[in-house]
Amino acid sequence: MSVNTKFKVKHGVSFAKDEKQAVQELYDLIYQPEAEAVIFFCSSKYDLDRMGNALKARFSCTLIGCTTAGEITSVGYHEGSLAGVSFAAKALKVHSRLISPLSQFSTQDAQAMARSIHKELSFSSTFNKDLMFGLLLVDGMSMLEEQTISFIYNQFEGMSIVGGSAGDDLEFKTTKVYTNGCFISDAAIFVLIETTLPFYVFKTQHFQPTKEKLVITEADPINRCVTEINGEPAAYEYAKVLGLTIDKLTPMVFSSHPVMLRIGGEYYVRSIQKVNEDESLSFFCAIDNGLVLSVAKGIGLVKNLENQLLEIKKQIPNPKIILSFDCILRRLEMKESKMFDAVCEIIKDYDYIGFSTYGEQYNSIHVNQTLTGVAIGEIE
Repeated sequence: MSVNTKFKVKHGVSFAKDEKQAVQELYDLIYQPEAEAVIFFCSSKYDLDRMGNALKARFSCTLIGCTTAGEITSVGYHEGSLAGVSFAAKALKVHSRLISPLSQFSTQDAQAMARSIHKELSFSSTFNKDLMFGLLLVDGMSMLEEQTISFIYNQFEGMSIVGGSAGDDLEFKTTKVYTNGCFISDAAIFVLIETTLPFYVFKTQHFQPTKEKLVITEADPINRCVTEINGEPAAYEYAKVLGLTIDKLTPMVFSSHPVMLRIGGEYYVRSIQKVNEDESLSFFCAIDNGLVLSVAKGIGLVKNLENQLLEIKKQIPNPKIILSFDCILRRLEMKESKMFDAVCEIIKDYDYIGFSTYGEQYNSIHVNQTLTGVAIGEIE
């Protein structure tokens, strides 16, 4: 926990099963009389009506949050908890907007949102990317992340945006964001944070592309389904490239061997969700006809995370908070490969909070099996 006269940050987590008790415990841990905003992440296993009412009753500042596929703090990776962080600083202003219904969100809506936020700016007369960044929390079952982040990013003049898709503890049924005492689906929360404090937006992934290429020859982008790769049934061709048969394609195979798409000279991860009865493949991201994908290989999750945190300290020598949006597939890999202890040992030395997502946002792109986030420091 970090406290500074210029930038005060308090973060904490409650493991209480009762919603009112959990909210009260979090409030006791992170309350600040001059808090500009609170960001929280909670398990979908809570009674969300009770949780929403309790949150609204207890916190009076701007309150932003969503359901998760697991919560993350400096003390480790949790399930069934309520984690949160409060910010208090004259050098930080928060502008929050609800996008609902998300299914009707358009370029025109994004333009209107940008215009309304522009009128509220405190530290600049323009969307100055050196003085602001964006956060996006979005319904993780909406399958609308790609167009949502694209619409928003195009309105903010190159400003960095990061975020995560809400989860529901691996039920893959209903995911929700929080607004004004209620948890709702078909919605997103966009937050523009203005600040004169130093900050660093980051993205990291522990995969590299191989020479194995997959060309999407038939796909349904709206439903994120690929039916044909290299002119063959998608699952058959993917399995063949890996030296496997279709019956050997499991969630662990998908998490160990995702595919990567090159955009603007940089590779981004696209993860496979499942094999369908017709031998098509469902993805966690939209995949279109004609795309050329590279099969990926892992390069070590723990070392990759350690290197990223060292880079954060290089950019922000004394980070007061690191907000992280970490793919659920990374958590599953940590669990399967028994990496939790090593990861927890790394993050315990940082003021670190976030959640396991159903997808990550980075600038204009929706990705998988990636860690995105932002570190905020203080004026030296």
